[in-house]
Amino acid sequence: MHRRKLLATGLSLAVPAVITTPARAQAYPSQPIRWIVPYPAGGGTDVVARTLAEEMKAGLGQQIIVDNKPGAATIIGAEALKQSKPDGYTIGTGDTSTLSSNPHLYKALPYDPAKDFVLIGMMARFNLLLVVHPSVEAKTVKEFIALRAAAKEPLGYATPGIGTPHHLAMELFNQRSGSKGLHVPYKGAAPAVQDLIAGQVPSMFLDLAAGIQHVRASKVRVLAVASAKRLAALPDVPTLAEAGVADSEAYALQGLAAPTGTPQPIVERLNAALVKAISSAAVVKRFDELGVEPISSTPEQFAETVRAESTKWGTLIKELKISLD
Repeated sequence: MHRRKLLATGLSLAVPAVITTPARAQAYPSQPIRWIVPYPAGGGTDVVARTLAEEMKAGLGQQIIVDNKPGAATIIGAEALKQSKPDGYTIGTGDTSTLSSNPHLYKALPYDPAKDFVLIGMMARFNLLLVVHPSVEAKTVKEFIALRAAAKEPLGYATPGIGTPHHLAMELFNQRSGSKGLHVPYKGAAPAVQDLIAGQVPSMFLDLAAGIQHVRASKVRVLAVASAKRLAALPDVPTLAEAGVADSEAYALQGLAAPTGTPQPIVERLNAALVKAISSAAVVKRFDELGVEPISSTPEQFAETVRAESTKWGTLIKELKISLD
C-alpha cells in the first residue's frame, strides 16, 4: 500500500514536467529573433535574409532582426552563431562557404559545421553563369576553350576571392574541360565584376543575382549556365553539360542554421515558417527580381545536400591544394 502511494505520488509529480515541454514549444517565439548574416548589408545574401525575415514575421508573430557580421570568408558570422545560446532566438545564414568548403580550405577553423550547427532548411540558390567580356572572340563554350588553348599568355578569370563558389566553379570547369586560365582573385564580387565589365579581365563565373543587370545591358556575354537545367531568366543559354562539359554543375547555396542544442520542436517551427515564406508570392516575386532561385527543404534534406557539397568541393580543393591558411 505504501509503495502504491509513493508510485502514484511520483506519477502525479511527473505529469507537470511532461506537459510543460509542449507548452514551452507552443509559446515560442515570445521575443524577437536575431538572424546573423555573415556578409555586409546590401549584398545579395543580406537581401535574401531580410526578404525572408519580413515574410516569416507574420507566421512566427515576432520581429526577426538581421545582424550583419561580415568578414573572414564568413567565419566571423559562423563563430558568432556557434557561440549563441541554443534557444531558437539566434539563427543564421549558412552557405556553401560556411558549411561545405571552409572546412577544407582552413586547417584550423574555429567551428565544425557538423557539430556546431543544426540545419533548419535550404532557402535560396544563386545560379552561376560562365561569362566573358563582349570583346572576347568566343560566343560558345567550345570557342572559349579553343581560345584558351591558342592563347600565348593564359587568359585571366576573375573571382570574388580564393575558395569562393565562383572560384571553385571555374576550377571545376578547368578540370572537366581540360583547359586552363590565370586566376585573378579580388576582395569581393563588386570589384571583380567592375574589372570584367571594364575589360580588365576577360572571363569569370558570375552569379545571376550579381550579373543579371549586366547581362540585360549586354555588358557581358553569357556562354553557359552551371546548373542542371536551363534557367527561366536565360532560356536560350545552354547548360555546361549541353555545351559539352559534363559533371560541372556548381551553385552558391544558402540555408538557415541554428546553434547545436536548439530544441527539435523549435527547429521544426522555424522550418515550417521558412518553407511557408519561401513559397509566398512576395518572396517569389522579390527573388525573381534579384535573380535568385527560391528553394525549400526539410532539415534532413538540407543536411544531406551539405554533406554532398562538402564531399564534392573537398575532393577538388584537396586535389588542387587550395588553401586559405
